[in-house]
Amino acid sequence: MTISTPANRPANPNFSSGPCAKRPGWSLQNLKDAPLGRSHRAKVGKVKLKLAIDLTREVLQVPADYRIGIVPASDTGAVEMALWSLLGARGVDMLAWESFGEGWVTDVAKQLKLKDARILKAGYGEIPDLSTVNFDNDVVFTWNGTTSGVRVPNADWIPADRKGLTICDATSACFAQRMDFSKLDVVTFSWQKVLGGEAAHGMLILSPRAVERLQTYTPPWPMPKIFRMTNNGKLIEGIFVGDTINTPSMLCVEDYIDALQWGKSIGGLEGLAGRADSNLAVMANWVRKTDWVDFLASSPAIRSNTSVCLKVVDPAIASLPEDAQAKFVKDLAALLEKEKIAFDIDGYRDAPAGLRVWCGSTIESDDVTALTEWLDWAFAQTKAALAKAA
Repeated sequence: MTISTPANRPANPNFSSGPCAKRPGWSLQNLKDAPLGRSHRAKVGKVKLKLAIDLTREVLQVPADYRIGIVPASDTGAVEMALWSLLGARGVDMLAWESFGEGWVTDVAKQLKLKDARILKAGYGEIPDLSTVNFDNDVVFTWNGTTSGVRVPNADWIPADRKGLTICDATSACFAQRMDFSKLDVVTFSWQKVLGGEAAHGMLILSPRAVERLQTYTPPWPMPKIFRMTNNGKLIEGIFVGDTINTPSMLCVEDYIDALQWGKSIGGLEGLAGRADSNLAVMANWVRKTDWVDFLASSPAIRSNTSVCLKVVDPAIASLPEDAQAKFVKDLAALLEKEKIAFDIDGYRDAPAGLRVWCGSTIESDDVTALTEWLDWAFAQTKAALAKAA
């Protein structure tokens, strides 16, 4: 099958799932007020850090009695702080259905060595039976599986009267999906995902229940300084007003503030989530009429609107050995990168062979539409090349 070269090109070819595309209209000039060369502990630095926290609360609609802190080492650092500081007080249910959830299972089972860890797993494109989760235990899960294109449908499966804490890695969900904070005791994310900020900084959001645990429970293992949130049984409140544990980049802080202000200007959380929903709708309409591709997540109820993961279902390709399927997808993605149509859309290294297209809030729907036309073109070109080589 021959497909003519599409006429329209995405204005922004950055469809990477992290770091993600900058907001529309972004420029380095927007960061000219960054207090470069100044201490983050000086008044000007503290004001900027506090503003980043306050805008996070406003745009994400975080309850007033939840603490929000800027922490080191991106979302990974935020999750690790929570796991090492909070777990061990009671049993824990670990939910995993993609690479990062598997990583948290490894930390808990092999590093913290918690013997009462209960592990509930599902394959890529699926989630475990949420009705089987034991909320007498602490529960650790990813809201949106960045590498599998799967998200929990909502927070209805979490009871309000739970005894354990819910610890949620929400790095590719925050600002694009609606989360019920009353059901979440710990929420983590990084700047470089939905808002397209810069890397290395994480956010840690704690409910009053999580704070109580921190102040009444001391883990049996040594606690690295970079994880410590209490001193003599009291919460270090400075962390949650901008007195960071380590030195943040004030240029990155300014960039995050810029992204938050943009999010606020387009309608806050509803505006941001609406953009991601619209992008997913474009992809869904294309998949519906395209016979060579399908979503990795078969159920629309658990399908991500940010990290959209696709599989090739064309019989000629799907019947190939796994390594040949992986090569086909890599060749397809490389062709689009060569044409400067889409960068970094090959699936995650641990995931099944496929494509992963970031459709989060900073992506324009017109660019997603243009990309789908080029995906059809690239598939036809790559399949023809494979047939010629056979």
